[in-house]
Amino acid sequence: MLTLVRPSKRLKWRVPASLVLTVLVLAVVGVGCPCLRGPVNASPALRWWLFSNFGASKICPEMIKNGVGLRAQDRGPAVGRFFPTGCTVDVNDDQQTVIVNFIGTGYATTAISGRVGFQCSASVEYRPDFYMGEDDLYVWGKVNRIVNGPKFELGYVENRIADVATQMTPLGTIANLFGNQIVAGELTRGFTVVENWDTETKSFSLGVIQPPQKPRTPYDVSEDENHTFANESIEIQYGQRDYLGPFEVVDSDQRLLMKMHLQGPRVDVMVVQKNIGDLWRESYQQGRPLGPPPGPVAGATVLEPGRESKVAYNLRPGHYYVVVDHTQYAGVVAPPPVSLLAPLSGPLARITYVAQLAEL
Repeated sequence: MLTLVRPSKRLKWRVPASLVLTVLVLAVVGVGCPCLRGPVNASPALRWWLFSNFGASKICPEMIKNGVGLRAQDRGPAVGRFFPTGCTVDVNDDQQTVIVNFIGTGYATTAISGRVGFQCSASVEYRPDFYMGEDDLYVWGKVNRIVNGPKFELGYVENRIADVATQMTPLGTIANLFGNQIVAGELTRGFTVVENWDTETKSFSLGVIQPPQKPRTPYDVSEDENHTFANESIEIQYGQRDYLGPFEVVDSDQRLLMKMHLQGPRVDVMVVQKNIGDLWRESYQQGRPLGPPPGPVAGATVLEPGRESKVAYNLRPGHYYVVVDHTQYAGVVAPPPVSLLAPLSGPLARITYVAQLAEL
């Protein structure tokens, strides 16, 4: 039986619009060099032809690679994460739109409920476009309509007092409210993806940003030649975790580079292979007892408050999660217990980070 937590009136979940559209960059990156920008920029029909023939088929394979941060407010830190697990794409040449059908699971933390685990599915129609600048590629997406859903099912709820209280509410109504806040609330604003021609560094922002503006990120990587996976801020409550990634190391001469800055108490950072991280994350989402990873750790460090940590992990080719742990049950840091009367009031860890792929 599913139980639901009524969100705080001040809390408005937001999913970055890059959820299903980060891969639209690939629609034009693979079609040629910037020398084509004149005729391409001048022809909407050509831009659509390029996308529908070279980019649409890449949306789903790219979409399910990484988790996406959930935010309580615009430009705020991520307080949870959504992991797409299934996806299909329907291309409408007559309307020049694509419908993305997706499903996934995730977790988030609220002051009322503690950690919650959920499943969400939806079908969203997008109208894509792009602009090829001298130094950067701008990709835009506008939501044309919400085709189906969102269907939101809330499973595990950590704070059982809040869980019991929700049983007095109409479950379907609250489920639709919560799902719309996560999936539809911000996707209707559209998105901007900016990729630099030389470094292939991508950055994302809600809303439409016109050249030469750039999305705001915690770390300035505009002059960086490393490939950037993620560049964001996160917030982790006491007794919780965040599963960043998974990130792909392609060749043996590459390293996973993590630059992180912590405000708050010390926390553990552990790198695990994707198959191990998937099991660990699913257990976390389902509310099973917290514990160490169900397999070996490929790399680990401890974040100290007030200083930047820069660690390069030498890993075999493959996919890896970077898990930030603020619990007593994994790693070497053991946060002191909090009051049983206020189990959700422990010290908060605020972290800015950038995850990159660097050459040896």
